[in-house]
Amino acid sequence: MIATPEKLSSAHKAAVDSALNTVQTAFDSSERLIALNLNTARALLEDSSANVRLVLSAKNPEELLSLQTGMVKPMAEKVLAYYRNCYEIFAQSIEEAVRPFEIQFAEINKVLASEMEKAAAAAPIGSEAALAAVKTSIAAANSTYDQVSKASRQVVEIAEANLTAATEAAVKAVGSNTAVATRRKKTA
Repeated sequence: MIATPEKLSSAHKAAVDSALNTVQTAFDSSERLIALNLNTARALLEDSSANVRLVLSAKNPEELLSLQTGMVKPMAEKVLAYYRNCYEIFAQSIEEAVRPFEIQFAEINKVLASEMEKAAAAAPIGSEAALAAVKTSIAAANSTYDQVSKASRQVVEIAEANLTAATEAAVKAVGSNTAVATRRKKTA
């Protein structure tokens, strides 16, 4: 394989660009996560102070129980929304960080295939077996990379589906428990 200075320079530039993009993605994701945390803390403080006022205004134990029961489901929904938002930030960050490397990997494969063809044309007679072994190794590495990449994406998709299902189940459970507590309170 013949690597010209232009190709090496281009490869180094692409690697630096990918690294800088990954750092920028990390900063952007951190900024989004900090904003989410600040907004969540602000909302929690506002909700807590409003809830304390409501609890202090209760006239009797039944009203207190009713107020507390009514606070459970909205709080559970907010907690789950927070975790869902965190997950989305992390998933998007990973996708954005990996994308440039996937593009770079595909470009390297194209250049490598082209250089292999040039080397095969210029190789002396009898070197076909060595070239075939190199091509087989490259194909095996590409196949492994593709399988790992697909498996990783499937894991992310499964985690996302599980998170959605768990969120829906938790909200339903809190809602049904709140309804049961309300019915018990009315029958007591």
